[in-house]
Amino acid sequence: MEAEFWQQKWREGQIGFHQQQVTPLLEQYWDAIGVAAGGQVFVPLAGKSLDMAWLAARGHRVLGVELSQLAVEQFFAEHGLTPTIRESSHGRHYSAGAIELVCGDAFALDDAILADCAGVYDRAALIALPPPLRQHYGGDLYSRLPRGCRGLLVTLEYPQHEKNGPPFSVPEDEVEALYGRDWTIDVLERRDILAAQPGFVAEGVTALATVAYRLQRL
Repeated sequence: MEAEFWQQKWREGQIGFHQQQVTPLLEQYWDAIGVAAGGQVFVPLAGKSLDMAWLAARGHRVLGVELSQLAVEQFFAEHGLTPTIRESSHGRHYSAGAIELVCGDAFALDDAILADCAGVYDRAALIALPPPLRQHYGGDLYSRLPRGCRGLLVTLEYPQHEKNGPPFSVPEDEVEALYGRDWTIDVLERRDILAAQPGFVAEGVTALATVAYRLQRL
């Protein structure tokens, strides 16, 4: 997906991927990931996710990155926060309290800005990307996270030929191929959610599951 694709989605308010509540799998499994309170958590392709505020409320520092300035500004406005703003080679940084959002390209982040990340949380980033970008994302961006970093990854699985992404289906064997060299990978849960997703049913999708993975950088 080109950057303009997502910019247009935000401009037109076509943000069905944005959840109006904290992700239940995050609430259920975050403690099992083992990121210490105070540890910084990286949230790629963050949008204006409520999950970031939840992580901050749990005592974490949050480092998000998002292409859309509109999304970043809406996040702080909707939480009643007035961020300080600075520019860097990575983009425009908006910071308030424990949350810092970089308005910029996740793929342009380097080792230095990610060096303090004790955790990574991905609910809607990997599944937003077509296969070539998933290779770049899992192979390059995640390789910049430090050793010992722990993560919660949430994916979708469905017959890809039945629907055009995004969101895309990312099966377990692809997760293993993307992360298996540098990360340990454990499946925490695979849950059938087709009945709760009428939009997928209307498009003719016959099976749909969400999968939660625990990752740890070797």
